[in-house]
Amino acid sequence: MGNWVVNEGLSILVILVWLGINIFLFVYYYIVYLDERFYYTRVLVGDALSWARAPAACLNFNCMLILLPVCRNLLSFLRGSCQCCSRNITRQLDRNITFHKLVAYMIAFHTAIHIIAHLFNFERFMDAQLEQNETIAYVLSQIGNEDNSSYLNPIRTNETNPTFVAFTTIAGLSGVASTLALILIITSSMEVIRRSYFEVFWFTHHLFVIFFIGLVIHGVGEIVRGQTASSVLENKPNICATQYKDWGKVPDCPIPQFTGNPPMTWKWVIGPMVLYVFERLVRFWRSKQKVVITKVVTHPSKTLELQMKKKGFKMEVGQYVNLQCPSVSQLEWHPFTLTSAPEEDHFSVHIRIVGDWTQQLFEACGGEKKEFQEAWKLPKMAVDGPFGTASEDVFRYEVVMLVGAGIGVTPFASVLKSVWYRYFNNDTGLIPKKIYFYWLCRETNAFEWFADLLQSLETQMLERGNADFLSYRIYLTGWDEAQAAHFTVHHEEENDPITGLKQKTLYGRPNWENEFKTIAGNHPGARIGVFLCGPEVLAKSLSKQSINHSDADPRGVHFIFNKENF
Repeated sequence: MGNWVVNEGLSILVILVWLGINIFLFVYYYIVYLDERFYYTRVLVGDALSWARAPAACLNFNCMLILLPVCRNLLSFLRGSCQCCSRNITRQLDRNITFHKLVAYMIAFHTAIHIIAHLFNFERFMDAQLEQNETIAYVLSQIGNEDNSSYLNPIRTNETNPTFVAFTTIAGLSGVASTLALILIITSSMEVIRRSYFEVFWFTHHLFVIFFIGLVIHGVGEIVRGQTASSVLENKPNICATQYKDWGKVPDCPIPQFTGNPPMTWKWVIGPMVLYVFERLVRFWRSKQKVVITKVVTHPSKTLELQMKKKGFKMEVGQYVNLQCPSVSQLEWHPFTLTSAPEEDHFSVHIRIVGDWTQQLFEACGGEKKEFQEAWKLPKMAVDGPFGTASEDVFRYEVVMLVGAGIGVTPFASVLKSVWYRYFNNDTGLIPKKIYFYWLCRETNAFEWFADLLQSLETQMLERGNADFLSYRIYLTGWDEAQAAHFTVHHEEENDPITGLKQKTLYGRPNWENEFKTIAGNHPGARIGVFLCGPEVLAKSLSKQSINHSDADPRGVHFIFNKENF
């Protein structure tokens, strides 16, 4: 239990607090609408009133939160401000997208309850108008038929229907628009669509503007109404409800006066909306700053390397930027991890060619051409960032495990480059004492661009007599018969036939159980940072191993799992 608490305790606490606030708001506002002020409203619609208003309060709370996890500049600022705080606190910022999704699911849940409850409400409002007898529901529905008098039933005539009201009132139209926008946003965010049709995900997500506009003006129509405070004192529902036929005829029971609930949503969301607008202005300003491509390198593994310069650009290890190429698309931005080190005079990204946008960028940069490209022929680029990630915390641990899968090695290129520069400049005070590096790749070409860095680091460590500082394992997870024969023939050579490194490439996948056991035995009592940039399946495996191999004793070894999220 103790080892689970170390890795997940604070995250679970945050979720429990969030759920607790949702439950409190739901129960509190459910009870609020059981007050006598809404007695006559409940006569018309029953308990559906509370079932509509309670989730509305929860919607306000969650819509206040939904934008905060995607304010990247705010998160980067908080990450920098929290460097003096516990590592567990900064790790929560790396789970911003997970929390963003949870809040979105909660919004969808409460929206569904709110809509269903209001469907019942409008049917009952309509039924009250259609009443033929002199029932209290009919009498309440007729209040307000005279000019400039208050009313309770928002359906003012029996010659209409709920569908017509839904599409002709502010509350109805704004509710329909917000619901449609929410449905499109959530359905296009499914993993299969986001990975296969990123543009669909990207464009439909911007429907959040319509969602928030609809949300803010939804309450302007004041559909939900209740007795005024002064009317409750004059027409006491618990006494006058049974004397509804004599309302206005007896002094103790005058005709009740009603008013709508003033819109409250804007008070909840105005702060986050202003923050987000400011966030977008900062991004827009940065994206307009001039970026110069200084070098383009095409690697055999369908990987494009772009080296760029931008005035005032400052980065930390493991950070990422959003890139836009106007000649490819004026609207699309894509995140890429920086593979350069803070000590270098440029910043670089490695882009794997896997989709339409990356293919067009590859062609625009002359990736298919053999001859030298003039700098003025290269496309213009816009850069937004850099933004913080989990890998920034690498230097906060004395022992670290870096695990990259395929192109997921990019954040660790930045880390290892920075380590190399710090060793080269004799600045070894702020680096881990031991690094375990694992790289999993399906094809041999993928090793090419990163092997040079590992060779330089390997040589540097040997020259300084610190060969044990970096332990690395490179795994080839896919090969054919011809490659297998080649590996067998050259296996006895001093350097690896694939990477040229002294450490031989391993075939298959790591036995993580054994790896964690070995590292735990080598570093008793240490806090070991486990950093992954790779698929979710691997993340689940490493997270489980981190928990299983952490000691319950606070003085024992603890593996702290961190994953890159974009």
